[in-house]
Amino acid sequence: MDMTKLNKTQKIAFSGLVIALYIVIMYLTQSFAFGQYQVRIATAIYGLAYLFPFLVVPLGLSNLLANMVMGGLGVFDIVGGGIIGLLTAGCCAMLGRKKVTPWAVAAPITLIPALGVSLWLSGLLNVPYWTLALSLLVGQLICGVVSALLVQALKKIWRIS
Repeated sequence: MDMTKLNKTQKIAFSGLVIALYIVIMYLTQSFAFGQYQVRIATAIYGLAYLFPFLVVPLGLSNLLANMVMGGLGVFDIVGGGIIGLLTAGCCAMLGRKKVTPWAVAAPITLIPALGVSLWLSGLLNVPYWTLALSLLVGQLICGVVSALLVQALKKIWRIS
């Protein structure tokens, strides 16, 4: 199948698969996805928006759903997570449209969730912003690198230019 020429039905089906994959990965990794060093490996999937810009909204929805089902920190974390997901996936899509190297997805996947989520988590958890942001940056850096590797590999496998 030529992944660059998906029709609307295929895009909806692919979006559903990506949402399901995100939720399953979050469920399987929640033991270390919500700790002091949040390694939310599912956020590596945001890089798929580099290859498939139509995934921006489904990826934002994925984060919103994951925080609703597994997060437990209330409406700020649910809605905020959705917004962070949209921003991160949107930046990845923009990088793909500009034909920037796939390695560039590591930057938004590392920085946007770590610095953005810290805005409300610092208040909810009563932890200083920069203390929390630095700990989240450590976990998100891992996710950013994994995402860059994933995008680079999929770009070659699916022969997407």
